[in-house]
Amino acid sequence: MTESKTILETTVKAASSKRAENIIALDMENVSLLADYFVIMSANSNRQVASIADEIVDQNEKNGVSVRHVEGQRAAEWILIDLGDVIVNVFQTDQRKFYNLEKLWSQANPVDVQKWVEA
Repeated sequence: MTESKTILETTVKAASSKRAENIIALDMENVSLLADYFVIMSANSNRQVASIADEIVDQNEKNGVSVRHVEGQRAAEWILIDLGDVIVNVFQTDQRKFYNLEKLWSQANPVDVQKWVEA
């Protein structure tokens, strides 16, 4: 498993453990030079968005992943986490609908992350 795929798995499991909703991952290999994977998820409150983001950062740091940058923590409506080859977007549900990143990156292939999502 590649390093970026391991980061993706850690991220999805951490988000799922904090009840993130509608977690999707996009394979950006043939679409963008920014990252290997783009992850989008949502939650219903600022507190939950912040909790999910904190867990993603904590779990990746435990695995020795360098967290390059975290943006948007104060408002916790859209938190962007730069894990190098994996870019994570944790949205409040309304913000996710407004920005509609899935449409923006619609040419990217989805990655099946369901095996990492808690039932």
